[in-house]
Amino acid sequence: MDFAAAYAGYAPAWVDFSAMVCSPPRFFYGSRTHCMHEAFDVQSTAGELEVVDNISIAPRCPVVPGDRIEVCGELVHDPGRPPVVHWTHHDPAARHHNGFIRLHGQLYA
Repeated sequence: MDFAAAYAGYAPAWVDFSAMVCSPPRFFYGSRTHCMHEAFDVQSTAGELEVVDNISIAPRCPVVPGDRIEVCGELVHDPGRPPVVHWTHHDPAARHHNGFIRLHGQLYA
């Protein structure tokens, strides 16, 4: 599926896109996953998104505002908020697509 269509839609979709980081990372402990996560906002050609990365599975991506990144993961919609992209890492159980974040040529997966 085309990224702009996935962004404008309502169904979860696997996406791969480039974006600019707009906020410093925030760190939190996932209440469902019981794992540490980092989250940061990005601006893409389709609009604003939040990237949420499970850093208990993948290495932390040391982003700062202004960085250009490539993101591959699952886009999900949260009514009243910008879409969220998660699964930006490998799946240790091999039941889900593997995602990633690429920063300055370095792959974080």
